[in-house]
Amino acid sequence: MNSIKNGAKINEVSLLRLYLLRALYLLVVVGLGIVQWPVVIEQIIHQEKSWELMDGVVACMLTSFSILSILGLRYPLQMLPLLLWELGWKSIWLIVVALPLWTAGQMDESTWETASACLLVVIFPFIIPWRYVFANYVKKRGERWR
Repeated sequence: MNSIKNGAKINEVSLLRLYLLRALYLLVVVGLGIVQWPVVIEQIIHQEKSWELMDGVVACMLTSFSILSILGLRYPLQMLPLLLWELGWKSIWLIVVALPLWTAGQMDESTWETASACLLVVIFPFIIPWRYVFANYVKKRGERWR
């Protein structure tokens, strides 16, 4: 369904799709709230042992992702780039890292755990409103450079 607003055509997104997006953001918020936030809060409060470099990077990125996903509950379309980033990095990791290890029969427990967590991304393409993404991120004129 198309409508005209301020002289520009915009692709409308159905209310159902908006609720599905909100449900996806909520899944991220609750999931990371249960898994990640206790770890981060414990580290902030006690600071007994510092994290290894990549453990700290991952914890901070996931915590930031969960905070931004809270905004997605209110602004599901404006926060779409967050979901696109998540879809992108998880898809790349699954194809470039996990798939070769799996086909070679070399997946260890840690890699299986990460792959399992990343596989949630398979639902993203069914929820993301691709016509809206195409209209607003591909076809739409970009911001001026000067």
